[in-house]
Amino acid sequence: MILAAETNESLAQMSNTLIYSSMAVYTLAFLAHIAEWVFGSRSKVGRTAAALTRTTGTAASAPAVTVQVNQAGGTAVLDRPKVVTRSAAGTREVPDGPGAAGGTVKGDLYGRIAISLTTLAFLIEAAGVVTRAISVQRAPWGNMYEFSTTFSTVAVGAYLAFLVAKKNVRWIGLPLVTTVLLDLGVATTVLYTESDQLVPALDSYWMWIHVSTAIFCGSVLYLGAVGTLLYLFRDSYENKLANGGKPGAFARSVMERLPSAATLDKFAYRVNAATFPLWTFTIIAGAIWAGDAWGRYWGWDAKEVWAFITWVGYAAYLHARATAGWKGRKAAYIALIAFGCFLFNYYGVNIFVSSKHSYAGV
Repeated sequence: MILAAETNESLAQMSNTLIYSSMAVYTLAFLAHIAEWVFGSRSKVGRTAAALTRTTGTAASAPAVTVQVNQAGGTAVLDRPKVVTRSAAGTREVPDGPGAAGGTVKGDLYGRIAISLTTLAFLIEAAGVVTRAISVQRAPWGNMYEFSTTFSTVAVGAYLAFLVAKKNVRWIGLPLVTTVLLDLGVATTVLYTESDQLVPALDSYWMWIHVSTAIFCGSVLYLGAVGTLLYLFRDSYENKLANGGKPGAFARSVMERLPSAATLDKFAYRVNAATFPLWTFTIIAGAIWAGDAWGRYWGWDAKEVWAFITWVGYAAYLHARATAGWKGRKAAYIALIAFGCFLFNYYGVNIFVSSKHSYAGV
């Protein structure tokens, strides 16, 4: 018995070491992402900016390209028809930027180093989460510290999965790694809790179902929130160019490397729409678990209420996307408010509000 306790304590210490090690590697990845943005070619960005300025508008003209065809007795010259690549009503025909690397070999090298370091940090952090689970012999999300470390692990894993699927999302790298470092910093300093067993109400297989889906939903919704926020900045930038404005050098350097506002908006919408049904299932699973643990499916507990408010927020966002006059920026504001509700449900309710979920501790 004593030997088992010592083994579990050693595993818990190993988990802490792995988490701190992942933070060190994430820091190197953060610096590599910064280098990618700094050393990416400004001249390439400038050329993209010039192209964007020429094509910004609702009726951008196509380049003058001709096609020569043979006919009986001679030739005829035909104009190539314009190919419209975006079908969303009201969107500008604006090309995507070259990415943080600026379309250069040097910038791309730093970007690849950043991705490699992020992958290494993800593997180390995941090992820390698994080691923590082994040390306590349960799911590794019984308190806020464990939830935070698992949350950041899943968020990075989802980002890497998009990259493996050949999706153009490397622009998320810098804000993602920055957020992960902040999340792990708060987890290891403010939220840290010694490994321990769960109270009886939490000792259920529903914990694996309910909490795991909540973590996954939150992690993916975070990626959607980043896309939404960057969409608002990029849309403002494109509007300024369309109205003849001249953004500053820093704004041009950053904004011109991002995907167009239409691309960012599409990414955020698809992520949020795909995750919404799973968040619905998360609430239902929580209600079933509450029925087993407390004898009632819904009791207007603070955590339950804010989970439902978050659901209403994303439902309103999806409805706004389908409503004339609410697409674009108005819908984006609703999406950010909905994600803010998710964050308050996690940090605010757990720390500042007394509820039945408070026994899990921080």
